[in-house]
Amino acid sequence: MTASTDAVRSARSGRRGPAAVVRALAGLVLGAATAGAELVLLAGAAVLMAYSLAFSRGRRAVPAAVADAAELLAELELRRLRAFLGEDRGVQYGPLRALAYLVLRVPVGLLGAAILLLIAYGAVTAVRLAVSWWITGDYLDGIPPAWWIVLYTAVAGGVLLFLAAYGLVGVVALEKGVARRCLGPSPLEEYERRIAQLSVTRAEVVDAVDDERRRIERDLHDGVQQRLVALGMLIGRARRAGDGERAAELLRQAHEESQRALADLREVTWRVYPAALDGEGLRAALETVAERSAVPVTIDYDVPGRPPHAVETAAYFVVCEAVTNAAKHSGASAVRVAVEGSGTMIGVRIEDDGSGGADPGGGGLAGLARRVAALDGTFSLHSPSGGPTVITAELPCG
Repeated sequence: MTASTDAVRSARSGRRGPAAVVRALAGLVLGAATAGAELVLLAGAAVLMAYSLAFSRGRRAVPAAVADAAELLAELELRRLRAFLGEDRGVQYGPLRALAYLVLRVPVGLLGAAILLLIAYGAVTAVRLAVSWWITGDYLDGIPPAWWIVLYTAVAGGVLLFLAAYGLVGVVALEKGVARRCLGPSPLEEYERRIAQLSVTRAEVVDAVDDERRRIERDLHDGVQQRLVALGMLIGRARRAGDGERAAELLRQAHEESQRALADLREVTWRVYPAALDGEGLRAALETVAERSAVPVTIDYDVPGRPPHAVETAAYFVVCEAVTNAAKHSGASAVRVAVEGSGTMIGVRIEDDGSGGADPGGGGLAGLARRVAALDGTFSLHSPSGGPTVITAELPCG
């Protein structure tokens, strides 16, 4: 389960910069303009539908031209909401729902137009007052620029601008709410979709657990078990050799083999679950990954407090698997890890400068996607041939 999202941007959700504000204003201006066109359409549609109801004799009550126009305008409005106001939820609708949306949406658009016109009128008035007071000397409405008049005008204008700005925020919320209510899936459809999603993720979690067990068994069989077999053979040869130098040499080899077996066992247990994740938290566990990596790893960590345990575990394994793949398969010379978030979302981004071409259907990456999906998160992989490989994950904390 993947989604083309930017984890770092989502982790910073709620921090609206100047560009986002300008984009939202542009969307409101465009919405105010389209509200007029939609009002004309609704007036014509009302006449045509009244005629159709009176003379259709059982035929469809919504004329084809009205239905097509309503669906076209609804689609254009949804594109505007996605492009300017950040509303990007899946919708499904027919002609009647599109018409209902336009009926409710037109007053919202006209309200936004009225607020924008008031802001424009206030700005023009403020400029005229400033020009008449300090440039031309021809006082507007005969009002001289006494200090208390300037202060009163500035305070009143600031309060009105504040109210108008919050009015525009309310219009944006109404725009999104009307679209969700009229064009989005019904509560029953949402519940059905959620149940289906939970069923899929539950099955994927079972598959992920089975894959993890197979990986542990493979690591034990190919590593620790082989070491222990070799250790047993060395001890057996030492016993048969008696007390001579040969026996001492075999015991020395057996001791070295036991050390290597212990090292392999520590490696397997560390990969299964690192103790630092429980004790010191995600940051310390990621620093351990960087220290043990065969390629240089840079970690940027900006997460206030400690996320929930399940989120920490998923984020850790995403980073660990991505760094391991970069070291083994991509030929990367450096890996950069960014973990950022807030109280509601953790964003993880891993980028390496390797050769790219990673397979999203591979066992490790597919298991990570299932692990992230089990927490209602999203996972994405971008790995064109020639690199770089970028893995991102969004993990909700709620």
